[in-house]
Amino acid sequence: MPESSDPSAIADVTSSRATAPPQTWDPSAFEGLDYYAIDELLSDEARTIRDEVRAFMTAEVSPIIEEHAENETFPDHLIPDFAGLGLLGPKVPEEYGGGGHDSIVYGLMMQEVERIDSGLRSFCSVTGSLVMYPIWKYGSEEQKQRWLPSLAAGEAIGCFGLTEPYVGSNPSDMRTTARRDGDSFIIDGHKRWSTNASIADVAVIWAKTEDDTIRGFLVETDRDGVSTPTIDDTLSLRAAVTSEVVLDNVRIPAGNILSEVSGLKGPLSCLNQARYGICWGAIGAAMACFDVAQQHVTNREQFGRKIGGFQLVQERIVEMVQEITKAQLLNWRLGTLMTAGTVRPQQVSLAKRNNCRVALDVARSARQLLGGNGVTKMYPVMRHMANLESVVTYEGTHEIHTLIVGRDVTGENAFT
Repeated sequence: MPESSDPSAIADVTSSRATAPPQTWDPSAFEGLDYYAIDELLSDEARTIRDEVRAFMTAEVSPIIEEHAENETFPDHLIPDFAGLGLLGPKVPEEYGGGGHDSIVYGLMMQEVERIDSGLRSFCSVTGSLVMYPIWKYGSEEQKQRWLPSLAAGEAIGCFGLTEPYVGSNPSDMRTTARRDGDSFIIDGHKRWSTNASIADVAVIWAKTEDDTIRGFLVETDRDGVSTPTIDDTLSLRAAVTSEVVLDNVRIPAGNILSEVSGLKGPLSCLNQARYGICWGAIGAAMACFDVAQQHVTNREQFGRKIGGFQLVQERIVEMVQEITKAQLLNWRLGTLMTAGTVRPQQVSLAKRNNCRVALDVARSARQLLGGNGVTKMYPVMRHMANLESVVTYEGTHEIHTLIVGRDVTGENAFT
């Protein structure tokens, strides 16, 4: 191509390249997707709480989340607001500082937080389901009084240590140990992929005792021998704090053991609570991606018409509505079972497996509808897509949940 000798022409080209295309999405216009009038199945309280969380996340968090994700920083100034909204320990009884809410309310809260960012929902899920839940369920009264009110108020931060560098889907093979030494335990080990650890005051650590039994321990992170290096090379959940927990000859009082549970039942029951929150949260991310895509196709024009008028575009939009609606109904039913206390872990596995897949499919389809602009920070879709790559993996991969449900419906164990 011949070079132009006209400087003004070069300036015109440079100027046109620097001009951003018009954005076709207004985050404040989000109204939610409720194609089957599921709102009618919710209590007035549930709708009110959801709308309060939705309004806050839209007004206060949506404008700043891209910058935090880009800079790999956690917006810790939001913690008091999260506490004030009841997002930290919503199912924990009110006597311990929690919200005392049912599972539907908890799910709706997590939906609205993850509608803005999966990393922020991870912060809330870890606090409520992986730290406060085991203390409330399996801890002593002294442990409950010491930790639960401050965790619910955001005055203390907790983390959960189960996964290890060499142990992921098979937690029974953990290498972290706890040996009795008089009125203390000595803990040695290495935990990985622990959300919040680098800012945590207490860690719920799962370790094997000398009789090869898995037990839970409350480990204050300021104890000698505890270090919590961040994992800072991630391309996903960049607005969350993701860390390791290294325990080198850490001495804790024997009273720090979670005395009311032993074996894998302890950590797996906690994960079941958190997975339930993921079922709702993932669909929050899917709803966000759908909202962007819907606004875009009704505003963007090509070939002299709105692209929402093309058949192939409508097929993608309808597929999103269909899959999100099915997942919403799945969540609602799962929530009623959990509130009634009749839910089975396998039912949570089915929903986690389905909803993470749906959310990823919706995010990828929305990105394609946005064209080239879909990979830019103009829209949140690429961030959601990258975050969901973590969500589909942690707390049980797609494949592990497949085998859990497969064993349940066939009676055959395909794990070994």
